[in-house]
Amino acid sequence: MNCEYFGKCGSCTIHDVGYEGQLDFKVQREKQRFSNFTDLEFDIIRSNDKNFRNRAEFRIWKNFDNEDKPKLSYAMNDFNKEILEIDSCQIVSLDIASIMPKLIIELEKNTILSHKIFSIEFLSSTTKDILVTLIYHKKLDENWEILAKEIEKSLNISIIGRSRKQKVILSKDTISEELKINNIEYKFQYQEGGFTQPNTKVNIQMIEWVLNNIQDSSNDLCELYCGGGNFTIPLSSKFNKVLATEISKTSIKSAKINCELNSNNKISFVRMSAEEFVEALEEKRSFKRLEGLSLKDYNFDSIFVDPPRAGLDDTTRELVKGYNQIIYISCNPETLHRDLQQLTKTHKITNFALFDQFAYTNHIETGVILNKV
Repeated sequence: MNCEYFGKCGSCTIHDVGYEGQLDFKVQREKQRFSNFTDLEFDIIRSNDKNFRNRAEFRIWKNFDNEDKPKLSYAMNDFNKEILEIDSCQIVSLDIASIMPKLIIELEKNTILSHKIFSIEFLSSTTKDILVTLIYHKKLDENWEILAKEIEKSLNISIIGRSRKQKVILSKDTISEELKINNIEYKFQYQEGGFTQPNTKVNIQMIEWVLNNIQDSSNDLCELYCGGGNFTIPLSSKFNKVLATEISKTSIKSAKINCELNSNNKISFVRMSAEEFVEALEEKRSFKRLEGLSLKDYNFDSIFVDPPRAGLDDTTRELVKGYNQIIYISCNPETLHRDLQQLTKTHKITNFALFDQFAYTNHIETGVILNKV
């Protein structure tokens, strides 16, 4: 990647080699980490080497050489935790990269827009739907709304204003996405502030990897940590029906909307933590959230988990071991390694993949499919 800030901006933590070198470093590291569990050949899902991030956040830096009208610029921390002003970023999507300089120019035109702004968040989709969140250290008033709406119209974007205890939605707080997965079109609505996968190309290939490495089943799928249904909706094609749980209210709301967008009637989404779901299965507690839904009506043979960085807790790990097939997507290889120490006592790893969601960083995502011995 050719960028004057590459190797200086702290958002990229592997910068002394090109894309192939950084990917090989992570692949070899993870092969060594998991060598005590499997000698399978890993499937490697590569990122584009630039313009791969559809979600990004930047600080706003103000140069007060002209006190009446400060010059704005985007900024990130460098490796010494010092401010690095930037005017472009080659890892963000082409749509975000195109909007960035135009937006700064518009914000600089009026002090109502530029005063006390300290951060900007971008969210884009393959449908060229762009949502921009402007974050301030001040209360946003009607004058701000009028000017921000003008920017919405001129740049053809959606804008949200945020400050302490305030969220101003000018037109909408979602974007529309369409993903082609194994030649089937899926529609999604992404909510501002909700979790979305940052690398669209890799996300699609992650879902396809799972679909292509599991068999069709006449039984049911249980999913924990389902988010907005990113995996759930495509995976439902492989099973009779699906029960998916998630603790976030925002994510569950999005998941239900996404289910409707795809006219999918095979999935039931329930707002529950993994721990609560275990209690419900074991009939230790009754939950109003399960009203009208009987867990006894499901014949689960597979479970899909995509936990946070902490991995599976002890209770959930024991639950997972009871299923014939385990599909485990991990954002933290360290906790995955810990969990596999227990899961491989009852299951055998049949497929292993590395997904380079965050190119030029030390982070890599992992996918493992296990079947009961």
